[in-house]
Amino acid sequence: MLDTTVLVYATGGEHPLRTPCRRLVEQLADGRLRATTTVEVVQEYTHVRSRRVGRADAVRQARAYADLLGPLLVSDEAALRDGLELFAATGRLGAFDAVLTAAALSAGASALVSADSAFADVAGLRHVVPDGAGIDALLEGA
Repeated sequence: MLDTTVLVYATGGEHPLRTPCRRLVEQLADGRLRATTTVEVVQEYTHVRSRRVGRADAVRQARAYADLLGPLLVSDEAALRDGLELFAATGRLGAFDAVLTAAALSAGASALVSADSAFADVAGLRHVVPDGAGIDALLEGA
């Protein structure tokens, strides 16, 4: 499962994580790897991207991500409730990320790829940092 950070870095400006995130997206587009995310991640990406480059580009790219990562997961009430428990128990994890984590765990995701190190605090979740080494490890396990 992918977090918003991966999508943002893959389409963003110069950053140390830009190249590995783009590599991951290329692997997905080529069918060498399969991943999904939640509707909320694509929505958050759209919001962030639109503030930087405008709505038309943000919508175009968000649609491309929805196609690439579909079918997208929809967080339900159970994910919200489980996420709230994670939020209460995990000091560094934000509320949005706690619900994303709950959705990933509920869906049986093998990993959650994110630049946010707070995901590493969640027991039972494999957190992959989208740097060169993290993406290499992810691709080797595919």
